[in-house]
Amino acid sequence: MIDLTKIDKSWTLFLDRDGVINYETVGSYITRWEDFKFYDGVLKALSVFSERFGRIFIVTNQRGVSKRLMTEQDLKNIHLNMLEMIKLNGGRVDEIYYCIDMEAESPCRKPNAGMGLQAKKDFPEIEFKRSLMIGNTINDMIFGKKLGMYTFFISSNRPAPVLPDATTDAVFSSLEDVADLIMQ
Repeated sequence: MIDLTKIDKSWTLFLDRDGVINYETVGSYITRWEDFKFYDGVLKALSVFSERFGRIFIVTNQRGVSKRLMTEQDLKNIHLNMLEMIKLNGGRVDEIYYCIDMEAESPCRKPNAGMGLQAKKDFPEIEFKRSLMIGNTINDMIFGKKLGMYTFFISSNRPAPVLPDATTDAVFSSLEDVADLIMQ
């Protein structure tokens, strides 16, 4: 595992959304802001991450739009409110990349690397070897590894891989646990 105390502004953090930042019901979708609930400690963790990482991105698959369970404007409203709460609590997210495509083969849908490549295009200073992907699925881990990132699995609502694992560098129970290690 990387020494988290050595992370500085030259590092980039990529975060999945559902199941990492907010509660997720596996097989269901957050379709309105009223249903969005931050995990305990996430806002504090994002404040810590904002002090350490040069860039912070959310990369999230959002098939609910293509399934017509919500509109893209509903998704943007959720993100706008989420960003406002993060900012009010001393944190930041530089950009949210989302993929609404249904097809697993879509280049932007994790585990494919499209959202990460778009972030690199938008923010050329990103070095994937100095990047960390935190997610709660194996697809999140594969996404990170495809780009050469370190990968942390949050075991919030899915079984964690057994380490050692080729796709996962470390397992944590929450973002707050990662932030606590960074602050040491």
